Amino acid sequence: MNKAELVEKVSEKTGMSLRETRTIIDAVFDPDPETGLIARELVSGHKVAISGFGTFEARGRKARTGRNPHTGESLDIPATRAPAFKAGKPLKETLRRTAREAERRRAAEGSQPEPRRAEAERRH
Repeated sequence: MNKAELVEKVSEKTGMSLRETRTIIDAVFDPDPETGLIARELVSGHKVAISGFGTFEARGRKARTGRNPHTGESLDIPATRAPAFKAGKPLKETLRRTAREAERRRAAEGSQPEPRRAEAERRH
């Protein structure tokens, strides 16, 4: 789902206009800290915890030495901060439960597991 689809679905679910919904989605998710609330909190060094869903945070990465794969030359990679998301327990449990239910339905129908899953199982 992309941003436009999210706006449309939230609009349908809430009965709000597309314009109002887009304004709200932008206020929450815009990457510009002047507009987006999540970005503003991360830039300020805070976490954004949405109960039952997950936590957004900025994680620091230490400076390190890397290598140019073409030349083998050493490169100094500076320390950075990167956004991260950690799913909350209820969201994880929902995904696990739906995956188990889908697996049971496939087994009951006698169908084969998804190709990616079968390939991953063969590797282990």
